[in-house]
Amino acid sequence: MRTDRLVAILLLLQRREHVTAAEVARELEISERTARRDLDALAMAGVPVYSTQGRGGGWRLVGGARTDLSGLTASEARALFLVAGPASAATPAVKAALRKLVHALPEPFRGQAEAAASSLVKDPQRWGASRVEDRPPRFLDELQDAVIRGVQVRLGYVDRRGAETERTVHPLGIVAKGPSWYLVSNTEAGRRTFRIDRVSSVDPTDDPVERPEDFDLAQSWREIADEVDRKRTPLEIQAVCVPHGVGLLRMALGGRLEVGGSTPDGRVEVVIRGPNEYMLAGELAGLVEWLEVTGPPGVRDHLASIGDALVERYGRDRPAGPENPALPQEQSSSA
Repeated sequence: MRTDRLVAILLLLQRREHVTAAEVARELEISERTARRDLDALAMAGVPVYSTQGRGGGWRLVGGARTDLSGLTASEARALFLVAGPASAATPAVKAALRKLVHALPEPFRGQAEAAASSLVKDPQRWGASRVEDRPPRFLDELQDAVIRGVQVRLGYVDRRGAETERTVHPLGIVAKGPSWYLVSNTEAGRRTFRIDRVSSVDPTDDPVERPEDFDLAQSWREIADEVDRKRTPLEIQAVCVPHGVGLLRMALGGRLEVGGSTPDGRVEVVIRGPNEYMLAGELAGLVEWLEVTGPPGVRDHLASIGDALVERYGRDRPAGPENPALPQEQSSSA
């Protein structure tokens, strides 16, 4: 909290050029004694401030010195400089620029800014996964520059079938989805999304981008992502799950799971999306202890076939006993 107060006092000095301890106290809602102590702390830390006594006295910056922090609080400055650290996905140019900005901070605040830049390491690899180095795609900087400058681009692009085309696009924004980068653009055919690692050439023009007034990149990407998810997982099944199994389903299925209300017997209604009946049945076969699929019938039929195949392959080799009772077809008919 004190660091935030010191930043606020410095900004106050820059704005008014001359302040009294009483004015600082009123502005920050602290006591005059605390205000004087903070002003002294600024001077002792090397900030060029000095006090004058008597009528019209107060505190000033030496020679009108300025350190422009653009109104940032200390916590906001620390959050900003996290972007310069090794965990950031920012480009090297962005990181370098932020590190240079550290020198624009007053001496007492540089330590925390520098600490923020080196306080976090992000390892995107899951345990047991092979280590793959993610590299930015070749034309990322050129496309980002076109978005910022608001100019159209003649774009060479190779689709998933290997066919190469060229078109003029209106770049609206860039999105990073996991390790992949996408360009969101307007085209003659409407709004389109391009994988940047499939871009084969970028030729910026001098023509301005036609950008819809109500365009919001984050909202647009949510709509694009929802549409892609629907195309990848068009099938919906209905099922009921025991309450303590819902957490397991969330872990296994992620965003493909929708949880509904409770049934009269205390179970939970769920809807699960998948690519097709066969693949979804195979995925859910290991969850039958918690889950009962109620429809469509095709998925239930596939689950029954999977169960029959499992029994055929593994069931006959299991010895009968208290924990592994004999299968129905092996039981005596004399009971």
